[in-house]
Amino acid sequence: MFGKYVLPLVLLIVAIGATGLLIANRPTPEREPQARPPLLVNVIKAERQPVVFTIESQGEVLLRTETVLVTEVSAQILEVSPLFVAGGTFRKGELLLRIDPRNYETQVRRSEANVARAQTQIATENALAGYALDDWKRLRDLRATDKAAFDLALRKPQLAAAMAELESAEADLKKAQDDLSRTTIRAPYAGMIRNKRADTGQFVNTGTPVAEIFATDHAEVRLLLTAADLAWLYLPAPGDQNVGTPVSLVASIGDQKLSWSAALVRSEGIFDARTRVLYGVARVDDPYALDSEAESLRVGTFVSATITGRDAGLLYRVPLTALFGQSRLWLIDKEEKLESVEVNIVRRQGDHLYIDRGLRDGDRICTTRIASAVDGMIVRVSDA
Repeated sequence: MFGKYVLPLVLLIVAIGATGLLIANRPTPEREPQARPPLLVNVIKAERQPVVFTIESQGEVLLRTETVLVTEVSAQILEVSPLFVAGGTFRKGELLLRIDPRNYETQVRRSEANVARAQTQIATENALAGYALDDWKRLRDLRATDKAAFDLALRKPQLAAAMAELESAEADLKKAQDDLSRTTIRAPYAGMIRNKRADTGQFVNTGTPVAEIFATDHAEVRLLLTAADLAWLYLPAPGDQNVGTPVSLVASIGDQKLSWSAALVRSEGIFDARTRVLYGVARVDDPYALDSEAESLRVGTFVSATITGRDAGLLYRVPLTALFGQSRLWLIDKEEKLESVEVNIVRRQGDHLYIDRGLRDGDRICTTRIASAVDGMIVRVSDA
């Protein structure tokens, strides 16, 4: 009975041991190392192309000319133009307001009468002087006197006094006429009213401000320029009356992006001591579109500006992603291997580099950033 259970147990133990021995002594298959596929990269071909640099800046639209209109006479305002409101636009020479002219018309008539009186006095003195000269000649012919005629006897002082009186009367008339003309205030230039300070029925004295106005023929934008920008920019010389360097202005108005043309006409001439920048001034013609159907560019609008710069000649234009280190690029040779080269970077603008030396036409430039690239590393070039 005991042997019936022992023998199968022994056989099972022997089988397990044999199986374990076979597993422990089985041959190990040789593993073949799998080659890692080369890194896939993008490339561009080096090619010189003509480049004209642009300079990016920004600024605020400012007034070119601003004036406070004041009265030059004292009286009541009789009439104002319908244009005489805040935001009203006007042309050069248009009537803005009229002041009561009656006192000044009266003064003109008085001055005209004084001129006529002075002219009559001169005519009288001329006649008396002629008579006096005839009397003196008659006495001389009769040998009643051998003395030269005195100026007083010939009434020369009286004639000079009459002429001086005429000049004074004519000056008073000119002033009276000027005062009368000043009872109408006309626009000194095409512009817009910024602030209205007087209205119909108000009594004004000489020197009373009646409105603030500004010119709308031009507006100006102060553009920030760095020393690096100036190397690639045409700045008009002081007093240069040429058209100026083209500038494109862009502003977001609501959900619209609008653009205007301008011209860089001058610089402010000195670098800011705190920020070390120079301000250029761009001029915008007809900003309120009074003579066109364009969009208005209102004073105070903040704009971005793109200034046309100098012609830089033929340069290589390379994406910024191709750069590693300060001034090195990876090229890919005919064997699909990486080769590093040193280049001379003329300018960095936006997402691109502009290079004049270190490349040759047809070089394949790697534009993919590689974390641990080394010279001679094999890569695969993307068909794209």
